[in-house]
Amino acid sequence: MTPDIKICGLTTPEAIDLAVARGATHVGFIFFEKSPRHIDPLTAGSLADRVRGQAKIVAVTVDADNEQLEEIIAFLKPDILQLHGRETAQRVLDVKAMFGLPVMKAFSIRTAEDLRQIESYDGLADRMLFDAKAPIGSDLPGGNGVAFDWTIMAALDDGVEYMLSGGLTKDNVAQALSMTRAPGIDISSGVESTPGVKDSAKMNAFFDAVDEWRRSRAQE
Repeated sequence: MTPDIKICGLTTPEAIDLAVARGATHVGFIFFEKSPRHIDPLTAGSLADRVRGQAKIVAVTVDADNEQLEEIIAFLKPDILQLHGRETAQRVLDVKAMFGLPVMKAFSIRTAEDLRQIESYDGLADRMLFDAKAPIGSDLPGGNGVAFDWTIMAALDDGVEYMLSGGLTKDNVAQALSMTRAPGIDISSGVESTPGVKDSAKMNAFFDAVDEWRRSRAQE
């Protein structure tokens, strides 16, 4: 199994070039002003052009209205819209109909009960993203560097197309993949030196860890 790898919160040419060179299948740009990874649509579009066609371009938004989405899409020309807020199933349906783009819906997870959120989105969202619930006091719905209990993923139907996010690092990604068999993984703060600043050494170490996990799986 070769999981998709999404590096999220990219803001510099160096980081996006390295991510794709090392095998990222998805690159994410965050449009949320409270985030240290926030980027404006024009800059994001310029960065995306460097790797367009080499990786899927993902626009990450949090309860964005139609006008905001229109501006982002105009400059970024994303392949996927990631809705990381409190968007309802109807909102997902409306966004897909309005913009004609696949939607990845993010869900905040802490317990097995939280996985039941996805039921009303089944068949609407093209992919799910499971992120840890934000710590108390955090303004950010993601990118907080915390993980949830991955053992609860055993209750998930095998056919669910999703990405695993939240607290992933070079030190635990192999464990996460082995425990969950996730078809995709998403990392942001785990490859940063400070919030919003991607670190090339940490990025390389993360991809090295994924490569090592792949080699070990191939030998089993």
